[in-house]
Amino acid sequence: QVQLVESGGGLVQAGGSLRLSCAASGRTFSSTAMGWFRQAPGKEREFVAAINWSDGSTYYATSAKGRFTISRDNAKNTVYLQMNSLKPEDTAVYYCAARRPFKRIGTSVYEYDYWGQGTQVTVSS
Repeated sequence: QVQLVESGGGLVQAGGSLRLSCAASGRTFSSTAMGWFRQAPGKEREFVAAINWSDGSTYYATSAKGRFTISRDNAKNTVYLQMNSLKPEDTAVYYCAARRPFKRIGTSVYEYDYWGQGTQVTVSS
């Protein structure tokens, strides 16, 4: 069982930056593809970014490309999401997610097996 704990959310003005962190339990983190999703009120949970376990390759939603950066530190069992140039439409609860070991990244919520509790990001205009 993998437990994920997000942190780093908060209130920021448009154009500002935030760095989300997700700490994972367990000994398989270095073999686990990780993703970030978000869910705004009244909307479905949507993919934001993901990072592979094997080569560190990354993939982004169109809305995140060029503004967000996902990274990981296997020594700390932690994945990060650096968010720059934030917009009011980025306001959502952000969730960290993990696949089972040795699976490549996915973009669907159904491909991820473990989820954190979420952290609120609010961007004011």
